Amino acid sequence: MPTKPERTDPDPTSPAGEHVLDVRDLSVHFELQGNAFSRLLGLRRRTVRAVDGIDLRIGRGEVVGLVGESGSGKTTLGRAMLGLVPATGGAITYHGKSGTAEVTAMRGAALRQLRTDLQMVFQDPTAALNPSMTIAEAVAHPLVIHGWGSREEQRARVVATLERVGLSPVESFLDKYPADLSGGQKQRAVIARAIILDPEVLIADEPISMLDMSVRAKILQLMLDLKRDLGLTYVYITHDLASAKYFCDRIAIMYLGRIVEIGPTEEIFANPRHPYTRALLAAIPDPDPDRSIPRDLPRGEIPDAAEPPSGCSFHPRCPVAVAECGWEARDLKTLVENHWTRRTPEEYDAESAVVGPLEDLAGPDAEPRLGRAGAGSTRELLERIRSEDPDEPLWRGVDDIVDDGDGVRVDFHPGIDPGLRAAGGVQVACHLYPDEAGASGSGGGVPPNAGQSA
Repeated sequence: MPTKPERTDPDPTSPAGEHVLDVRDLSVHFELQGNAFSRLLGLRRRTVRAVDGIDLRIGRGEVVGLVGESGSGKTTLGRAMLGLVPATGGAITYHGKSGTAEVTAMRGAALRQLRTDLQMVFQDPTAALNPSMTIAEAVAHPLVIHGWGSREEQRARVVATLERVGLSPVESFLDKYPADLSGGQKQRAVIARAIILDPEVLIADEPISMLDMSVRAKILQLMLDLKRDLGLTYVYITHDLASAKYFCDRIAIMYLGRIVEIGPTEEIFANPRHPYTRALLAAIPDPDPDRSIPRDLPRGEIPDAAEPPSGCSFHPRCPVAVAECGWEARDLKTLVENHWTRRTPEEYDAESAVVGPLEDLAGPDAEPRLGRAGAGSTRELLERIRSEDPDEPLWRGVDDIVDDGDGVRVDFHPGIDPGLRAAGGVQVACHLYPDEAGASGSGGGVPPNAGQSA
């Protein structure tokens, strides 16, 4: 069975100064209950590990980017920091102006009071604003909820806050409704509502992805100005590495609920270590139509978060995966099915008669059995598949192929969850980088820069 590494310092890449948020071994899981018919049949319930054992420290005044594809868990992590989704395990500690509080243990009034210190800017400003409220009412709403000041004081604070976010002359916006504003103006109003209680931390969830290209840089510059003037700390959630490079001090790359690489923005861009990080950087569009850049994009799709791959969760898509990455039965199933897409119908019929149905290869078994027409025929088919692409990473994980009745048993090397380990100025969860303490090898001698484009 795949093994997990021992935990060390929760985030050695974080600043040496004061921390405002401390995330320790955080997990957020969601149960998929299924319908009444599935429960009647006794089918097992599945669990989606949206966030799966994350450690992260955020320094006061820092901008930390959470970057990854849809489904990587970055939004769930951001919501958990605000107590908007309950944690399954671990803890989030907020070191605020008035003391230390454990967010994951807060309920009711205590959690509501936390909103004065931690706020969120949502992705879609149109959905974030109540269409029946004027801009003045929407921005003042947090003051009303928390009983701050008189009506006149609230009005004065709304005016000052709208001016601060660039909605001026203010008199032109106070009595307008969201439908009367452009996308950029609505996002400025959402930011005004988020900062009106003078919070310390803003969780910004894709704050520019719904905006026109012409206003995105202006909104990011506004957020940087607010950081400077108000001393804000940001957690910036995005799939856009280009905006993260412009905005963030540190970047955490997320994949299937885990952080796979984290470090200073300059280091992440100058020398990406994890194959997934390299793939994300390779996917950034180049504005020069005459320049050809190799696109070494990951093969396949993001796996099911309810049944993540064993070992390194990225290994089924990784072009430089090694033996320790955690190969299993379903990887072999995918390999055989991909081979069949290149066969004629007659060839498929003959080969499928050799191996039989592949349903038994749908799980995480590290010693899968294949074949029903004789061990020799099955071995011959596997050798034919291997000869088509001898560099296929899966073969690096095969320890042995053993005759087993009328088929064979494929013994994969035991998978190991690499965990985060130091690699220069970053932390990376990859077997290509030996642990500085010497706890993990390089995984079959593959060089650390394997697969990296110049």
